Amino acid sequence: MDSVARQERSKFVRRMPKAQLHVHLEGSIRAQTLLELAARRRVDLPARDARGIERWLRYRDFDQFLEVYLTISRCLRDPEDFQLATRAFLEECARENILYTEVHFTISTHIANGANGAEVAEALAETVAAGEKDLGVILRWIPDIVRNVAFERADQTLEWALDHRHRYVVALGLSGKEGHSAQPFREHFAVAAREGLHRTVHAGEQCGAGSVWDALELCGAERIGHGFRSVEDQNLLEVLIARGVPLELCPASNVALGLVASLAEHPLLEIHSAGVPWSLSSDDPALFHTSLTDEFESVADLLDLDVQGLANLSTAALEHAFSPDAEKRALRQRFRDSFADLGVDPAD
Repeated sequence: MDSVARQERSKFVRRMPKAQLHVHLEGSIRAQTLLELAARRRVDLPARDARGIERWLRYRDFDQFLEVYLTISRCLRDPEDFQLATRAFLEECARENILYTEVHFTISTHIANGANGAEVAEALAETVAAGEKDLGVILRWIPDIVRNVAFERADQTLEWALDHRHRYVVALGLSGKEGHSAQPFREHFAVAAREGLHRTVHAGEQCGAGSVWDALELCGAERIGHGFRSVEDQNLLEVLIARGVPLELCPASNVALGLVASLAEHPLLEIHSAGVPWSLSSDDPALFHTSLTDEFESVADLLDLDVQGLANLSTAALEHAFSPDAEKRALRQRFRDSFADLGVDPAD
């Protein structure tokens, strides 16, 4: 692809409508906002300016990443902290033309740090409603059970999710260290299913295909967070295709944490070629020095996608969303109108 064509494609990526299904609130907080939150909560960060924070956000391994993540989480306690972080995230979505996003966050960690769960839910709902009205960005929440913390926090997360379904909660998630089995949380996900909540599970990231099988069979996962190690089991790939279970791929995250040596070595091409449904997300964009736009640019190079391929990939995320039918129909129309303005029909 020559430089002119690349520039035109880059312009298209920036302007096209997008949806994102795997991003964490705590990992989306950019350096300047984090410094403001840390000052409010008197959390001692290892840097006093944005450049220093950027240097801090470099990781040897997943354990160091978790330490950073938990430090950031301590900066969120009062309702206005969550409002500041969420509003900043919504404004970033608007700049990237992300019209719809589903956002993970670990409510049990924040409650353990002193937050009031009901007050947080109310504050988040107010900010989401305002963001939809002011910015045109639709945000929905996925509270995560964390595999490797006290078991009672799983009960707390499920209870919070069910209590606040009317406040933009669409699913129950499972995150944390994959070395801890999903088995203890089987009933939590069964309850979520019975109560009408969707289910998505982080799996096939730190551990192999067996982790994805557990997500499917133990948790009834409708989507798999990451899941790139599914390529280790051809039978699993066939099951994902047959059941229509999409992967939420986050390549920059996998490279930043050393789980994949480089983008060129990421099994994304193999997944794409096999016909497994997938969408693209940024996971923790502030922590991995990326954005959804950056992810699309990188994947366009890796898969040699033209604007039609990019439009199809963007639309796939919307189709995999846990958005209710009426809302999704309206979003489809917004996507069609936006792509029409760009001279592309993703249905072609």
